[in-house]
Amino acid sequence: MSFQTLVTPEMNELAGICRENTGIPRELYAEYDIKKGLRDVNGNGVRAGLTNISNIVSFKNVDGKRIPCPGELYYRGISINDLTSGFLNEDRFGFEEITYLLLFGKLPTKEQLQDFCELLSNQRALPKNFTRDVIMKAPAHDMMNTLSRSVLTLYYYDKNADDISLPNVLRQCLNLIAVFPMLSVYGYHAYNHDHCGKSLYIHAPRKKLSAAENILRMLRPDKQYTDFEAKVLDLALVLHAEHGGGNNSTFTTHVVTSSGTDTYSTIAAALGSLKGPKHGGANIKVVRMFDDLKANVSDITDEEEVAAYLKKLLNKEAFDHQGLIYGIGHAVYSVSDPRALIFKKYVERLADAKGRMRDYQMYSLVERLAPEVIGKERHMYKGVSANVDFYSGFVYSMLDLPLELYTPIFACARIVGWSAHRLEELINVDKIIRPAYLNICDTGTYVPLEER
Repeated sequence: MSFQTLVTPEMNELAGICRENTGIPRELYAEYDIKKGLRDVNGNGVRAGLTNISNIVSFKNVDGKRIPCPGELYYRGISINDLTSGFLNEDRFGFEEITYLLLFGKLPTKEQLQDFCELLSNQRALPKNFTRDVIMKAPAHDMMNTLSRSVLTLYYYDKNADDISLPNVLRQCLNLIAVFPMLSVYGYHAYNHDHCGKSLYIHAPRKKLSAAENILRMLRPDKQYTDFEAKVLDLALVLHAEHGGGNNSTFTTHVVTSSGTDTYSTIAAALGSLKGPKHGGANIKVVRMFDDLKANVSDITDEEEVAAYLKKLLNKEAFDHQGLIYGIGHAVYSVSDPRALIFKKYVERLADAKGRMRDYQMYSLVERLAPEVIGKERHMYKGVSANVDFYSGFVYSMLDLPLELYTPIFACARIVGWSAHRLEELINVDKIIRPAYLNICDTGTYVPLEER
């Protein structure tokens, strides 16, 4: 006997039986007013709780009507535009400051920020031999699974792993925020060595450096990076740190936290959600879509030719045949995604510095054409625009981050939001989340085996 790793004809047959007896007619969702994806026909989310961590604004109420507006994002009541402008104008790294804000609900003083950065830097260490015994052992080709395994294994090194008192959970969250870059980058190096036959090197983080600087330092063989590269990566971490309680991985955090389980299990569950291409893996899809565009469009500056390719995407005739233009459209935003607008200013500068302006112009062209093509080919209840994933993958490629690390870098940022929401759930709610599902299966009778 062996662990089955291939889909056999028998599995295909059983899958067919499963599909035949599990499928639910689509019209029943409307008949019973079931909101698929917990969203109504207008794209509005079903309210499942309250939060004071972040707020997303995509509509304004004008004379009793909901009117789409340019997207706004607030961390603890402060506009993301003001937050990013604040530390960028002062030529500082912002991720640690925003981490403090999201966890504790207020901006730190200069002294508090200094103490907090020191606290995080002192926790940038893994248990003895953890890198060798856990990360280097049987490295997976998918870094998100490697990251999940590492998080779950850290449970066994924690003497108070199951203690869900607030001080202990805060300790655990800060530990994970501090070591996520190490777990991600070291996991990639192990994979790159074991599966790709490349040289293996493990660089220790430096206490005085920011999270963004340490990621680049640990990743690159020569440990070298420019200040601008690190500042752009830092901005990416800030923009990905939090996005409301309703996004899939954060809602997962609330659901799993409500069961009373430990922090490591909760964060591993959130990682499983983020891994999906409809969530954290979307920027990988964007990059691969553009690779396919360049391979199949003779002139990437020709608007008609590019528009024709986009139409093929929607008609499931190109790329992965899913009918999607990745990076365009968002579950909440319609007119614009504020994170994408902030990001784009620095994307152009980075593209110019890296000699990638032709690619930047291609991205800009698709950003402009895609909403027009979607408007002609689809019936939409709201507008569409570029989301943050549209440019993040492009930025990561210009920073020479390997594709395998795109989603883990997202996780290095979003672990902050997950931690804030886990703490919020523990502080405010003491009830397990259990929504109702309506059963539509007819009752039947047991038939003896010989009579079936």
